[in-house]
Amino acid sequence: MPLDYPIHERRLDNGLRLVVSPDPSVPNVTVNLWVGVGSRHEEPGRTGFAHLFEHLMFQGSRNVASGEHFSALMAQGARLNATTWFDRTNYFETLPRGAMDLALWLEADRHGHLLDAVTQENLDNQRDVVKEEKRQRYDNPPYGTALIEVYAALFPEEHPYHHATIGSMEDLDAASLEDVHAFFQRYYGPDNTVLTLCGDVEVDEAVAAVERYFGDLAPIDRMPRPPGPQLPPLSEPVRVERLETVPNDRLHLAFRLPVDPTQEYLASSFAVDIVAGLSTSRVGTRLVRTEQSAHRVDAHAMGLVDGSSIALISVDVAPGENPAGVEERVGEELDRFADEGPTPEEMEAVLAQAERAWLSSLASQEERADTISHTTLLHGDPGAVNTHLDRLARVSADDVTEAARTWLRSTNRATVAFLQAEAAAA
Repeated sequence: MPLDYPIHERRLDNGLRLVVSPDPSVPNVTVNLWVGVGSRHEEPGRTGFAHLFEHLMFQGSRNVASGEHFSALMAQGARLNATTWFDRTNYFETLPRGAMDLALWLEADRHGHLLDAVTQENLDNQRDVVKEEKRQRYDNPPYGTALIEVYAALFPEEHPYHHATIGSMEDLDAASLEDVHAFFQRYYGPDNTVLTLCGDVEVDEAVAAVERYFGDLAPIDRMPRPPGPQLPPLSEPVRVERLETVPNDRLHLAFRLPVDPTQEYLASSFAVDIVAGLSTSRVGTRLVRTEQSAHRVDAHAMGLVDGSSIALISVDVAPGENPAGVEERVGEELDRFADEGPTPEEMEAVLAQAERAWLSSLASQEERADTISHTTLLHGDPGAVNTHLDRLARVSADDVTEAARTWLRSTNRATVAFLQAEAAAA
């Protein structure tokens, strides 16, 4: 039975894209906003700004005190947060339907009038918060800088995916209050935003409420930079080694992939899962179950829109094993798969996993709203929640083989290896 989630799209006069998906099964509403700004929109010397604003957006606005966004909504029983990624920043809350107007008013105040509260004191405070987050999430944990190293190895310095969303602390330290205000004014406007309402709300009620709170926000008339051309796969391996005090040697093998939402990207993501992502994957079966030269293998694809997506395979090397030899055997499985292609059983398994993951995510009202915002902002397709399974079913074994041969040869890899410093010294 095909999916048939109701999707109603409206565009306000100021450019705000509103998508309403009524679902009266529970008396909640999810308010989900995606702003078309992420780390790929940052300029050299101005990295980390998109993530900084994820923090500043909770520090007050014209009519809201610092921290009040959280406290006011949590008092109504809401769950809320925000995240930043390469291609976007999103803000979201799920709350009882009676509190929807409060959430919309709070969101409109900070999306339209944040800069009233972005003072030098607030900026300095949140810079310190971001620095502490970097220490806790990246600098201090074992393997914490792995993704930073992966992106830098996989993409040239001038590419928008070369740097991670956390950005440079030196860039944040050098940023003036005027620089920060200018970034917000450039990207935060209704015509660069998608707002999805999902849950116990009628379409007319939703449109009227959003018009009431967001209708008077001024557009920014932004002319976005179009995505760059598709990057080819790496022509030869790239390798970065880090000798650190880590629990075990860990290998991260990364590959460029076609941009999302192309069918070639889906075929590539299937290939990644069959080789190293499924519980029955070829790399996992060989290294973990048979040889026991690794005690964990994981893989996934990250769909992106600006010239490349990413595949990432990570391997925890077993004690006493030579990590270079383990990496070589991963490469052997990649090349063997590219030469042979998938078996019918592997195609059945990878399709079942992809379908199960999609249906599981849509079963959550919060994730469904997030998916609708995602596909509307980045792909112009709010109805993808209903059609994605059809696209998955159209991926053939030949498509997967061709994708593996083009994008997932062992020579196409960028490897970031975290090796135990003590063992290397010995």
